[in-house]
Amino acid sequence: MDEQAGPTDEQARTSDEQMKTPEEGPDEMDAEALPMHGQQDQQAPLRERRRDDNTVYVGKKGTMGYVLAVVTQFNNGANAVTVKARGKLISRAVDVVEIVRHRFMPNSKVDNIAISTEELTSEDGSKTKVSSIEIKIQK
Repeated sequence: MDEQAGPTDEQARTSDEQMKTPEEGPDEMDAEALPMHGQQDQQAPLRERRRDDNTVYVGKKGTMGYVLAVVTQFNNGANAVTVKARGKLISRAVDVVEIVRHRFMPNSKVDNIAISTEELTSEDGSKTKVSSIEIKIQK
């Protein structure tokens, strides 16, 4: 009978976490934490958010996931989408753009390709140069 008297400590903590308002979340975040793809920084000005909305960052997921992201951007009204990648993932970014162009949107065109080198500093202080690419596709 004592078990039904009230919630356990764990249940109380779980319900408290579920009841947090959106205002409580960012205060608890690490100041250096970056928003993940699809999430938006609430303090960023609107024009900065719009600039990043039509960008797909290629990572380690499957190629078709990024193809879907690009096609979804176009279906949501974007006239141009930028696909970005670094290092070994550059070939995957090229694959994504080619699949979008040939299978899903044959009328789309590559508007611009920009390549560059970024210098990254590792935790131990050593610097490494990594190639990057940005491919802009237009409807």
